[in-house]
Amino acid sequence: MYVVATAGHVDHGKSTLVDALTGMQSDRLEEERRRGLSIELGFVWTNLPDVGEVAFVDVPGHERFITTMLAGIGPVPAVLFVVAADDPWMPQAAEHLAALDALGVRHALVAVTRCDLADPAGAVSRASAEVERTSMRGAPVVAVSARTGAGLDQLRSHLAAMVGALPQPDPDADVRFWVDRRFTVRGAGTVVTGTLPAGRIARGDELALGGVRLRVRGVQSLGRPVEAATGVSRVALNLAGDGVARVDRGSVLVTPDAYHHTKVLDVRLHGGHQRGDRLPGHLQLHVGATDVQAQVRPLAADLDPDLVRLNLERPLPVRVGDRALLRDPGTRTVWGVHVLDPAPPPLGRRGAGRVRARQLADVTGTPDVASEIARRGLVDDRTLRRIGVPAGEPPSGAVRAGGWWLSAERAERAARETARIVAEHDAAQPLDPGLPLTVLADRLGLPSAELVSAVVAAPLRVAGGRVRAPASAASLPPELERAVAVLEQDLAGSPFAAPTAERLAELGLDVRRIAVAAKAGRVLRVAPGIVLLPGAEQQAVDLLSGLPQPFTTSEARQCLATTRRVALPLLDALDRRGLTRRLPDDRRELC
Repeated sequence: MYVVATAGHVDHGKSTLVDALTGMQSDRLEEERRRGLSIELGFVWTNLPDVGEVAFVDVPGHERFITTMLAGIGPVPAVLFVVAADDPWMPQAAEHLAALDALGVRHALVAVTRCDLADPAGAVSRASAEVERTSMRGAPVVAVSARTGAGLDQLRSHLAAMVGALPQPDPDADVRFWVDRRFTVRGAGTVVTGTLPAGRIARGDELALGGVRLRVRGVQSLGRPVEAATGVSRVALNLAGDGVARVDRGSVLVTPDAYHHTKVLDVRLHGGHQRGDRLPGHLQLHVGATDVQAQVRPLAADLDPDLVRLNLERPLPVRVGDRALLRDPGTRTVWGVHVLDPAPPPLGRRGAGRVRARQLADVTGTPDVASEIARRGLVDDRTLRRIGVPAGEPPSGAVRAGGWWLSAERAERAARETARIVAEHDAAQPLDPGLPLTVLADRLGLPSAELVSAVVAAPLRVAGGRVRAPASAASLPPELERAVAVLEQDLAGSPFAAPTAERLAELGLDVRRIAVAAKAGRVLRVAPGIVLLPGAEQQAVDLLSGLPQPFTTSEARQCLATTRRVALPLLDALDRRGLTRRLPDDRRELC
């Protein structure tokens, strides 16, 4: 299916024209037919040869219903712009054209109606000139009469060519369904309609409205029940769920967990004002089929007046590259909006706006993963997906871990900071070298310990969940070094005469210091309170090899010239290392 919106001044024959093209009646309300103008959005459709089904969103042309008109054209990729041959160029025609231009609509067709009532040459010339100054430049202009049928075949031919040139939407895209009508059907309940730009909605699907899940009970397209509808198409959905009462015109139904809902976004404006003009502080933002009030803050008007931050009255599911429109209801001035960043950083300190403007100076609004990672420095996969940035080639040097990305610059800075923090800690706490990854993550402002591990650079290493500097024999603190030196002297002549608890305390070798010395390879901790020198185990094996095998504990104690306090835990340590084997009669033998 293809979807085309109408646009143009009130009473210039939009509804009459699409009714003639389709054989249907787009003005469905009794008041619309009585007053001869569209108040609500109308929907009619037809089948064009070699193209297929084409649906028309017939929008009101009266200035009082401009919001309804914008809701109709917002999600639609193509437009049929209507001008009457028997009227001069009118204000609403100019306003509609400015809105289409601001939205960046490129696929358009111009119909000059009522050519049976007046010579259409003047209207054709004026419409061509006006359209040529917009994003729709080059659009065909066709003179028609809905009453006599003159020009309708030519118009259909141009319609077929226009819709045939439209880009094909992705049926697998995330759903973002802008509700433009809501009503209740007896026996069915709540029904909403809208234009589905892309993606697929099927019966039984779940859609989200903010944090509320709704179930799709039924799907209709062009008045017929279907199992599923894909974009671009006009769709009616029968909804059910606890939050269905919250759905109204302007609501946005989306694939659950697929969109970032934001009240703050950085955008680039175009049109609407000249350089040097002061932007109003509050404007109405029209995006899709909804509109919200927006507070407008230029980031740095002297650097680039088109870069502004919008603060919305309520959150919307907006993505990088989205097109929208700002409108001043008082002056009817419109500005085109191109979304650059729907998840921007806060502007805190003085001058932050200028810094931000420089960051966005070269941002095009085309989703690009390398640009996003480099500019943000730190971002998670989930945020990138929700703001519409597809996976792609990351920037060189970027680091990914734990579902997060670090830019090359941020990763290098984190590596330097890690080295500095670990060095400062080790100098202040020599008996507790290294820091846990979680502590470093907090100190570095990183959300994931995996990220810290990924940026650790040599000579630092990660061991046991801690980041450590290289260990060396000379790495002991001076006072501990002196204590170990005295211990070495004590054991020089009697290597198995482990010092008593009193002697260890005299040397200042408490449990913590012994652990540090053992980790550095300077002492051998046989058991709690039993400390020997490195190599004592092999030295014991060499001596025990001179005994008749197997041998008793007493024989081992005498051979090693030590006490049972030392001999028993030492023999157990030799057993654990597989150097000796304990027999059922409590004797041992060398392995």
